[in-house]
Amino acid sequence: MTVNEQLIKDDLYEAVNGEWLKTAKIPDDKPATGGFNDLADEIDKTLMSDFEKMTSDSSTQSALMQEFLNYYALAADFDRRELEGTTPLKSVLEPLENLTGLADFNVKWADFVLAGYPSPLNFDVDADMKNAKINAFFAAAPNLILPDKTYYEADNQQAEQLLDVFRKMMTKLLGALDYSEEDVKKVISEALIFDRNLVPHVKSAEESADYSKAYNPQTFTEFGLQSKNVNLQVVVKQLLNGQEPEKIIVTEPKYLAAIDDILNEAHFNEFKSWLIVKTVSNLSSFLSDDIRVISGEYGRALSGSKGPKKQQKFAYYLAMGAYSGIVGEYYGHKYFGEDAKADVQRMVEKMIGVYQNRLANNKWLTSATRDKAILKLNKLGIQVGYPGKINPLYQKMHVDTKKPLLENAMGFDQLATEDMFSKWNQPVDRDLWEMSAATVNAYYHPFKNIIVFPAAILQAPFYSLEQSSSANYGGIGAVIAHEISHAFDNNGALFDEYGNLNNWWSEADLAHFKELSQQMVAEFDGTEYAGQKVNGTLTVSENIADAGGLSCALEAAKAEPNADISAFFINWAQVWRMKASTQYMQLLLSIDVHAPAKLRANIQVQNLADFYATFGINPGDKMYKNPDERVNIW
Repeated sequence: MTVNEQLIKDDLYEAVNGEWLKTAKIPDDKPATGGFNDLADEIDKTLMSDFEKMTSDSSTQSALMQEFLNYYALAADFDRRELEGTTPLKSVLEPLENLTGLADFNVKWADFVLAGYPSPLNFDVDADMKNAKINAFFAAAPNLILPDKTYYEADNQQAEQLLDVFRKMMTKLLGALDYSEEDVKKVISEALIFDRNLVPHVKSAEESADYSKAYNPQTFTEFGLQSKNVNLQVVVKQLLNGQEPEKIIVTEPKYLAAIDDILNEAHFNEFKSWLIVKTVSNLSSFLSDDIRVISGEYGRALSGSKGPKKQQKFAYYLAMGAYSGIVGEYYGHKYFGEDAKADVQRMVEKMIGVYQNRLANNKWLTSATRDKAILKLNKLGIQVGYPGKINPLYQKMHVDTKKPLLENAMGFDQLATEDMFSKWNQPVDRDLWEMSAATVNAYYHPFKNIIVFPAAILQAPFYSLEQSSSANYGGIGAVIAHEISHAFDNNGALFDEYGNLNNWWSEADLAHFKELSQQMVAEFDGTEYAGQKVNGTLTVSENIADAGGLSCALEAAKAEPNADISAFFINWAQVWRMKASTQYMQLLLSIDVHAPAKLRANIQVQNLADFYATFGINPGDKMYKNPDERVNIW
């Protein structure tokens, strides 16, 4: 890797990644390439090669791995998908096409939810945010066709272009399903009218980023009274096998309050068309290859990807999506192993120790709040590499090779949905992973107070025995501390050591923390990027976590013998390297809670005195920031 040492003073990201950016090529079937993306591509190639070899010798495979391989083979059999044509999807659409009115829909609503059809309310079971040991019942608004409600604003220049792509895609798909030209126009027009009727009542990505606003419990009676047009209590009881929940957590009360304005007999035809369009859009990729390619046109327009995935890779992703836990277990055991798992576990524990020391010596927290913060840190659950157990749901997922791919897929979705609702009012399983071990990512779960580091991210440039310890701290060390910091970002700080939404702060400390958080909002807000501007409020939680993670990892790196702080900062910039289409960058600016990769690399280091000392950054250099403008929280 060639680093332009002189350029560091003006642009750390370009200094480290500039040469790479000149030659890096974005794959035609992806919107971006770079650190995370490149690792994922390599893992995909490795696993696809492994699974190809496995298909020739099934005798050595576990029963669950064989089910995955069967599903993978079914997904990759495009000749069969061509022969089956659109018949599998036509069968799925028939119940929707036969709907006669809201009363008819109400009778079938629960069955539709279980079968995976679109719904005017999304129902979910997750940990109760105020009693995180028990699973509660949630109700939320459906997704819009455009990525976010801000796209529907009059000054949004992308909206009409994207909707035009969507209309053209749906025209082709509905035509392939033998809808007449007149019906195609009618169904698409009505669906878009219904979609737009949702817009005033749903949250934007920025509003959704505030977890505390998602907790709006209603009694079962109160929930039922929200609508006169549909019986909300009936659908909930049917989903819960006749049981009545004491409360339902409504994540978007404004939407629920408007449900009768949205869902009524006057708008029934529009609602029915919306159900059909969403179903066709969601499921067409399970049909022939021509239809699969057409069904991705809107997504590619959103992301800027030049072309569709090749058949085999698409089949792999589809099968991986259904059996992610099984694939992750295989990857973790074969390519990570118990020794590496133990080594990274020790690194995580060390970072927690550094974090605890920083909290203990924090100057702006009062002792009572500081003690609660340390208690929360000590209760933090750690999950590294791969889970200790496989989700028992996989034992029920049997591939029926006599049935079409789509029928198998919807059967799996129904099993998963039924399994989810069966967990209502049951204890939360803190050990159940929500991410495959083969995923290049990591996460903190505020309701469980756990941090999870899948095996896939635990490799170069994030982590390698061939890198210096300083470089590793600038990579995986900062990632580990980033996830720890989420326990104390503007969202995580609202939850206690057990994952309950519970204020453990003194009034003065919380007020000061909010002031510091606003400084972080201001540091990023309005920064121009990819022809648009960063939303500092949308990205504040991730920016707080980046800041805390980087400063904590830096302290750990400095404590090591032969610390190389230059290598620390250079690897920090390297892991964020990314080359992406303009469309993709603009999409992320609208909906992603993370700031653009380049800004994550450049802005956070400007808050740290060691960056200035290491590279001789002085007033007049573009990377220089006045001391009173630097933001330090954790």
